[in-house]
Formats: sequence, C-alpha cells, structure tokens
Amino acid sequence: MLLTMFALLFWGAVFFIIYTYFGYPLIIWLLASLKRSRVDYPDYFPTVTLLIAAYNEENDIARKIENSLALDYPTGKLQILIAADGSSDRTPDIVRQYEARGVELSFVPERGGKMAAITRAITFSARGDIIIISDANNDYDSQAVKHLVFPFADPTVGVTTGAKTILEDGRHLSSSEGLYWRYESQIKSNETKLGTCVIAVGEIIAFRRAQFSPPQQKIINDDHYLVMDFIHKGYKIIYTPAARSYEHVSKTALDEVIRRTRMNAGLFQTIFMSGKFLPFNRPFVVWQIISHKFFRAFVPFAMILALVSNMLCVLLSPYSSTRLMPATLSTAALIGQVLFYFAALLGNVFKVGGLLGKLLYLPTFLVNSNLATAKGFYSFLTNRQQHIWQRVQR
Repeated sequence: MLLTMFALLFWGAVFFIIYTYFGYPLIIWLLASLKRSRVDYPDYFPTVTLLIAAYNEENDIARKIENSLALDYPTGKLQILIAADGSSDRTPDIVRQYEARGVELSFVPERGGKMAAITRAITFSARGDIIIISDANNDYDSQAVKHLVFPFADPTVGVTTGAKTILEDGRHLSSSEGLYWRYESQIKSNETKLGTCVIAVGEIIAFRRAQFSPPQQKIINDDHYLVMDFIHKGYKIIYTPAARSYEHVSKTALDEVIRRTRMNAGLFQTIFMSGKFLPFNRPFVVWQIISHKFFRAFVPFAMILALVSNMLCVLLSPYSSTRLMPATLSTAALIGQVLFYFAALLGNVFKVGGLLGKLLYLPTFLVNSNLATAKGFYSFLTNRQQHIWQRVQR
C-alpha cells in the first residue's frame, strides 16, 4: 500500500513536469495548427513613447539612446523618454547631453524601483498613445517599433510584446538561454494564433497608455503585472516576433540565477495576486495562464517529489510490489535522476568545451533555472526580494 502511494506520487510528479515543459506546448501547437494563417495588421502609426528604464546605466545608456534614435518611425511621432529615478552615477548627465536631439529625462534622486519610475514617467512625462517599455542593456531592430505598434490598429489588442534574442558569445550559458527563448517564442506564437498569449518580456513590451492602471502595491515584475491587468480588462496580448530585441546573457551562471530568482519571486507575487486578476469569464485563457505561467513555478517542487518518492520506492521494493513501479523500473528511474543531477553539478563546477560541454549544460541550465525558482519562492515568502532589484552584470 505504501509503495503504491509513493509510486503514484512519483508518476504524478513526472506527469506534471512533462505536461508543463512538453504537454502544454504540444497541445497549444496542435490547436494553433487548426487555425488559419496569421493576421496581417495594416500600417498604423499612433504617437509612441519609448520609455527606457535606466538605473545606474552610465556604461550603456549612450549606446541605447543612439540605438533608439536610429529606429525607423515617422518623425514627430516617437518620444524617447529615459526614466532614471534614483541613479547615483552619470546616467542623468549623459541623458541630458541628448536633449538637443529630442531625448527627454524623467528623474528624481529617490529610488522607488522600476515600476515606480515607469509609473511616474507615464503620469507626468509620457505623451504617446502607445507606451513601449525597454531596458538600457538591450538594442532594438530598426523596425521593432513598427512591428510592435501595428497590432494596435485592432481595438481589442491591449498589449504587444516582441522577441527576446540572446546574442551568442560562445558560452554554453548563452546557447542554453538562446534555446530557451526560441522555445518560448514558439509557444507565444501559437498562443497568439489562438487569441492571446499570456507572457511578455519586460525588455520589449507595448501597451495602450489610456488603459494603464498603476499598481496598488509594490510590484516586482512590471511585465507580469501589465499582462495580467490587461487580460483581466478583456484585452488581447499579441506576440510579434518580427519586433526583435537583442541582448547579452548574464556574465556568469550565478548572475543568471540571481536574475531568475528575482523574476520568480515576482512570479509568485503574481500567483498570489491572481484571485483579482484571472479572467474567470474566459476559462480557456485561465487554462493558458495556469499552464504556461503558474505551473512553471512549481516544477522544482515536482522535481524534488519525483526524486524523494523514487528513492522511497527503491527502498520499499524488496518488501513489496506494485504494477505501477516494478523494482527494475524504479531502480532505472533513480539512476537516471542521479545521473541528471550529477551532470548538472559537473556543468556548474567544470567549464567543459565542445560537445560534452553542451550536453552537460542542458541539465545545468534546467537545474539552475529551477533552483532560482525555489529561491524565488523563499524570497517571496520571507519578503527578501523587494520591488527594487539588484543589477547583474551582462
């Protein structure tokens, strides 16, 4: 009886992981394949505010401004606004050097976090009908603004988001991160075909200014908040992969864990706020949000459950038996899990090149990502992850 219970826990955990990473994407792909070809939006040129959040970005802000000034959008319809609240370095001074070229600065000495800086800039300085949020450490393709804006010709569209492209630098971290974002891109493309995607990236996200509602509490992830708020209001979120943003991955795997930890703390914040944000009158969208966004947060706990229940099955197999978990299968599954985590450990400790390095880094990337999720959960529960983020090197 006890063995059967642990076997059920093991298979339940395995099914949950497989569904989250593979099952949901497959179902979405199958449903999207039944839909007709994509929607072609007409050329549409509303006024746009490109709002760049830049806290202590003196090393990158000039490059980002030059990239923004080179964007292809009708003259007079693109406002470039830098929100540099709390910056204690030369960021505000560098931005002021571009005033003659039309670049504007939103700045107060106090640091209130990214969402506070965005909200203040939108409230007091932004003039565009469409707001595009960007960071200082990424660059846009010259046509990115156009591709982000065209879907707003449809009044049911509230938010658009573009493709996050990781610049390959020869490191396995950039390869794995790039593979992950291509995987995400496919899911969001299929979700968009079905009506709305449910995840956006904060580096390239656009929304209607008139429908923006400032959060009533301190938000960790501005992109999570914006997507959930607009979906709750009945709008569609459109993924536009032709709008491309380019950036480098974090300097080290540890920096990437730090970055993902704060993101996942924000994800748990979103989950615990979901009671007032989930669109219960649109059950299909609720299923998408839970499957694509929320379930990811609980994968590390399923991984722990799969390992512990598998170990208990192996320990109990000499004394009992069950069709759900024969002794040979139980032992093979445990060996597979141990090898997987050992490969992740090797990938973290040793910097191995070539094919072996790539094979090692896939489990390393998955384990580190889920470790960051677990850390994010702890940070959220203990209130250690504040809305003011710690910057990481890229």
